[in-house]
Amino acid sequence: MNPFIWLIEALIELVTWVVIASAIMSWLVAFGVVNTRNQFIRMVVETLFRLTEPMLRPIRRMLPNLGGVDISPVVLLLGLFFLREALRYYVWPHFY
Repeated sequence: MNPFIWLIEALIELVTWVVIASAIMSWLVAFGVVNTRNQFIRMVVETLFRLTEPMLRPIRRMLPNLGGVDISPVVLLLGLFFLREALRYYVWPHFY
């Protein structure tokens, strides 16, 4: 496998897991399961927010207000899955 292909797929996979972790952590904070006064938890939440917010903000601007339900992580994940499959179908066969 071409190392550039491997790197791009690994980055898409990493971003996917960061978005999933951010969504789960936001649910845990919203339902009071984790205490944000804990310094470690606060650091994790802040790091995940800073990593995902630049990708989620443009999606949130385009989506209509759904009354407190944020589906922007789902839209981002669908976009990442589509990008990965489109690259595999259209680009990767030319590099093998």
